[in-house]
Amino acid sequence: MDPETVRRMAEAADLPLTPEEREAVARTLGAWLEALERAAEGVDLFDEEPVLAPAPLGPGGAPPPAAGNGRDGSPPPGGGSGPDGLRALAGEDELAFMPISELAPLLRGRQVSPVEVTEAVLARIEALEPQLNAHITVLADAARESARAAEAEILRGNYRGPLHGVPIGLKDLYDVAGVPTTAGTRALDGYVPRQDATAVRRLREAGAVLVGKHNLHEIAFGATGANPHYGPSRNPWDRERHTGGSSSGTAAAVAAGMCHAGLGSDTGGSIRIPAALTGLVGLKPTYGRVSRRGVIPLAWSLDHAGPLSRTVADAALVLAAIAGHDPDDPTSIAAPVPDYAAALDRDVRGLRIGVPEEYYFEYVQPDVRAAVLAAVQVLEELGAVRVPVSLPTTAVVPAIHTPIIAAEAASWHARRLREEPGGYGPEVRTRLQAGALLPAAAYVLAQRLRSRLRREYAAVLARVDVVATPAVPVPAPRLGESEVQVEGRTLEVRSALVRLTSPLDHTGLPAVTVPCGQAKGGLPVGLQFFGRPLDEVTVLRAAAAYESARGPWARPPL
Repeated sequence: MDPETVRRMAEAADLPLTPEEREAVARTLGAWLEALERAAEGVDLFDEEPVLAPAPLGPGGAPPPAAGNGRDGSPPPGGGSGPDGLRALAGEDELAFMPISELAPLLRGRQVSPVEVTEAVLARIEALEPQLNAHITVLADAARESARAAEAEILRGNYRGPLHGVPIGLKDLYDVAGVPTTAGTRALDGYVPRQDATAVRRLREAGAVLVGKHNLHEIAFGATGANPHYGPSRNPWDRERHTGGSSSGTAAAVAAGMCHAGLGSDTGGSIRIPAALTGLVGLKPTYGRVSRRGVIPLAWSLDHAGPLSRTVADAALVLAAIAGHDPDDPTSIAAPVPDYAAALDRDVRGLRIGVPEEYYFEYVQPDVRAAVLAAVQVLEELGAVRVPVSLPTTAVVPAIHTPIIAAEAASWHARRLREEPGGYGPEVRTRLQAGALLPAAAYVLAQRLRSRLRREYAAVLARVDVVATPAVPVPAPRLGESEVQVEGRTLEVRSALVRLTSPLDHTGLPAVTVPCGQAKGGLPVGLQFFGRPLDEVTVLRAAAAYESARGPWARPPL
């Protein structure tokens, strides 16, 4: 691809490009097309149709018998502090870091006040925000008002459920009525939604206290959290390192006790990457399990919404609150929402855990690989059965991933890209411009390769219950670092970070990462599980079993 060809294509598409931009787009587009051509060599795609509406494929997991879905509350038990108010049992830091699963009974029993919990979180935001840059908007006044309302409801005996009075944060892609949604870009300056995103509305209905909107990689198109407009969020484990992205601020906020959980989005790993690099649990549900209405899209056929939390149980509680069919989201799945948390106590005896023989353990830093394999060994000691599996088609993912995202993102951003290209930073602008000029045949080829990938994963998951892999092949890179060395090979940081998470966005399968130790320098390592469509229960059960054997969550050294 040469700049003159790009110039003619851009003129035909009414896309203004400077000479420098034509050069950058030519390099980017040429690299994508060459990679796609190599990926398709020798692959028989005769029967493969493109993935255009990625409904769940393959064996679905049967939800456990309905026992409630964790949304409904019940009257608080006897005892507590009586009608005169709620009393605090813990210091501010303890309240800010207490798991939701432990905090909820205290709130329900009137032993802790939602106001005190919210103030504890807001105090940490005030103290740590200058160091971590986790937020774009802090909703302090609205949070205090919500906390007071939650306190009054609980005192009246109107307890809504385990998120009632619990501080939750949002990646700044989620619409909150009357609050700007920036998507981490200047291109959306002035956008103030009139209604909440569906997931936000469901959090409010569950009684959650919304405390802030988080920083992110610009328009969620990146894995580091770099942002030319708002600056990078910094990793609470080492403030000279990335949190990972694109849900960078959400990970920093949850890990630092600035909220008890947060909602992120995942198109190539944007929930799981930052969760792994900051020592959190990150859950990407099945495609369509959580509504994306009111969430600024990146790539329609790949976007997933889900939680980041400090424990598996907390992720289960948040998922129960936000999951469910939404008629306003055409990709939303009409399936019952099981009681995810109730299934976590089931043991893993006989659980078949697939361990890939290729790709997922290639170009992985040795201490990361060792930590993940040690975690699998822990599950074997608990009665799980390790099963070698082969997923060779995964090798096409690096070639198809960015072109699919860029083409779909360019469609959503088309008007602004033509009229106000300066609202985007250089990195994202080049990718969007290249996506706008990607030939239709190349996009369809990428989606046909994706179809082959999905069928291969479905076949493997007919033989095993979950698959275990590293979440990210390296610990958190340093800010400004563009390359990393892994097993003698030089990798781009952004390519390395998405390498092991992006396949699960292309398959739409549920996936979770859970901390499984530390690499050199004390940086967190993430263990990833993925499973069958709609079988978040089994994926979470495997993660919870390891978490229970591992011991309590480790706080970063703030």
